[in-house]
Amino acid sequence: MREIAHIEGKPRCNCGIFGIYGHSEAAVQTYYGLHALQHRGQEATGIVTRDFEAAKQRYRFNLHRAPGLVSDVFKDARILSDDLRGNAAIGHNRYSTTGSADNMTNIQPFVVNYRQGHLAVAHNGNLTNFRQIRQTLQDRGTIFQSTSDTEVILHLVAQSRQTDQIQQIKEALETVEGAFSLVMLTDKALIAARDPHGFRPLALGKLGTAYVVASETVSFDLIGAEYICDVEPGEILVIDDEAIASGTVKSYHLAKKAASTHHCIFEYIYFSRPDSKVFGENVDKVRRKLGKLLAQESPVTKSPTDERVVVISVPDSSNTATLGFVSESQNRGHDVKLELGLIRSHYVGRTFIAPTQNSRELKVKTKFNTVKGVLQGRKVVIIDDSIVRGTTSRQLVKLVKEAGPKEVHVRITSPPIKYPCHFGMDFPSRDELIANKAGGDVERIREFLDVDSLSYLSLEKLLEAAPAGEGRSYCTACFSGVYPAPIDGGASKDANDV
Repeated sequence: MREIAHIEGKPRCNCGIFGIYGHSEAAVQTYYGLHALQHRGQEATGIVTRDFEAAKQRYRFNLHRAPGLVSDVFKDARILSDDLRGNAAIGHNRYSTTGSADNMTNIQPFVVNYRQGHLAVAHNGNLTNFRQIRQTLQDRGTIFQSTSDTEVILHLVAQSRQTDQIQQIKEALETVEGAFSLVMLTDKALIAARDPHGFRPLALGKLGTAYVVASETVSFDLIGAEYICDVEPGEILVIDDEAIASGTVKSYHLAKKAASTHHCIFEYIYFSRPDSKVFGENVDKVRRKLGKLLAQESPVTKSPTDERVVVISVPDSSNTATLGFVSESQNRGHDVKLELGLIRSHYVGRTFIAPTQNSRELKVKTKFNTVKGVLQGRKVVIIDDSIVRGTTSRQLVKLVKEAGPKEVHVRITSPPIKYPCHFGMDFPSRDELIANKAGGDVERIREFLDVDSLSYLSLEKLLEAAPAGEGRSYCTACFSGVYPAPIDGGASKDANDV
């Protein structure tokens, strides 16, 4: 039996998308771009390129996709050099939020050939009304090849009565609701689009004369591209030969508008890499501030019998926030020291074989080990970004306690997660979320984890850490239960009615 070696106490990342237009090695650049976005999805990956067959005077789309990591799926260099020819490409790293994870037909990019030519799409996010749209399309006789919500976009484009392809795409995107950051490839252009709320990030960059689009700017760093700007919420960018020649990208806007943005706050807490710029701000800067505010709200102080308070992170997502927690604690006169108390194994791989048991305890020990000399006899503070089910956090605490600390305190850089996400994060059902099961009672969660103290960052302080600006706000539905967009076609924004 195959098991994904993901520590189940964490929210699963959504997907990573990349696109490039006007580069002679489009497939290779896309490969590296997806490599930098591997943290956003590890189930499957794919690249499609556009090539022009001069002999036949027609465009050809070349596709390669398969389950696995980027380095595994494209380990044969000939795939990139020989099979995926062309000067334009889009790519996708997948973690399934809708659609079966083991269904090969759900691996993106999706490619179709319809009356306007080729059309390929890669999607990051979750469409909240796709079931309703899918049923309507099926009633018309539409045949679906996958169980993914992304496929409805292709069918909406193909069935549009508009004659202009950009207007077809615009009409399709004005029909769907929820979260979408998209890269699309046609015979003539690379298209990038974001939903009106701007739930998921999407950035535009330039590599020489070529244009690139990616979920996070770390992709640009790896290939040497320059960040230009974010794709705006509700914006459609069209990159074609004219854009390459003039240096100007065409911009369109969806008719649907949101009163303000609703950026996913979890991009700052956990999903994005700290070396990325997301929603126009450096993730590292925000994460450090989260740690500092947590230290202000919930400090851990040294008692006369303590040698020193040791602060450790749960690597790697909590590393930056831990630096902020320690620096602010020291600025406030607390005798705390940053230590590497947990060592993470980076060689676990995607598969994990447990012949006699399938325990979270064994999974945690496979991924982490303690530095006993650092923790033994000390008051230890564990900084983590979130607690989902609580079972893995409990095993992690147990692992730390085996090193013999005097006390164990846990500090979380987000509020309690009480509600599922419908916009691209794979949070479990409400019944599985420990904060919901505990009725929001932090003391009950502390008892379950078996720690000396437990504190979460307040929602107020979380929003204080996030960049502010006119018309800018954040989706905090997983904490508050207030959803900024209808779910499954319903009008309610209250989680209790979903």
